[in-house]
Amino acid sequence: MQPAESLFTRQHPTDRFREQTDPVLALEKINVNFDGFQALTNLSLNIGVGELRCVIGPNGAGKTTLMDVITGKTKPQSGKAFYDQSIDLMRLEPIEIAQRGIGRKFQKPTVFEALTVFENLEIAQKNDKSVWASLRAKLSGEQRDRIDEMLITLRLTGERHRRAGLLSHGQKQFLEIGMLLVQEPHLLLLDEPAAGMTDAETEYTAELFRSLAGKHSLMVVEHDMGFVETIADHVTVLHQGQVLAEGSLREVQANEQVIEVYLGR
Repeated sequence: MQPAESLFTRQHPTDRFREQTDPVLALEKINVNFDGFQALTNLSLNIGVGELRCVIGPNGAGKTTLMDVITGKTKPQSGKAFYDQSIDLMRLEPIEIAQRGIGRKFQKPTVFEALTVFENLEIAQKNDKSVWASLRAKLSGEQRDRIDEMLITLRLTGERHRRAGLLSHGQKQFLEIGMLLVQEPHLLLLDEPAAGMTDAETEYTAELFRSLAGKHSLMVVEHDMGFVETIADHVTVLHQGQVLAEGSLREVQANEQVIEVYLGR
């Protein structure tokens, strides 16, 4: 793996991508077929350590299926999937994959609405226990400090004792991102994280993701091209279950096939 300090070097995003050699995630010729429907076809994809990758494509392109494969929810008919160089994701169950350091945020926020913001982060940090066992177990000082830091990062300090169900949509999105981050995943999979957010919340989400790149690797599935422009190191375009194009955002936007099937201009 590369030395950690090189991952934090602030250069042009695509320059940072090109410097990385060891992928945190390597997919090779993945094929997924659902009762005759070919959802993914010979899909190959590498994500570098500390990279912020955006995956775009029209509805039905295979973006959700791709995330399902990475997290073990869907097992391909053929292909290879390796995490952190040597971990064969095909051999692991979803819970084992999560424990190895791959965290996933779905499009719709999934938080414990009857519990407070603090309690949601507390449960997430102790994800090896049941909800109630987690709440009964006493937090260490280090764990409490970690949650306090996360509340500041998420701009939710003033909401710490508020029930999660009373938060705005954007605040719930931030809380769920925080619930992933307190587990300290190496790879974050984020499905349309800016959906339904205000302009200010979207801007802060972009700022947050840029700050996470380097310490974490991120794969962001997103439809909002404006948001993609603000965060992307590298962009992969999916179409009909295949990689249509890959490169910097500028390269992808200039690709004639991408313009025809996705960008529509």
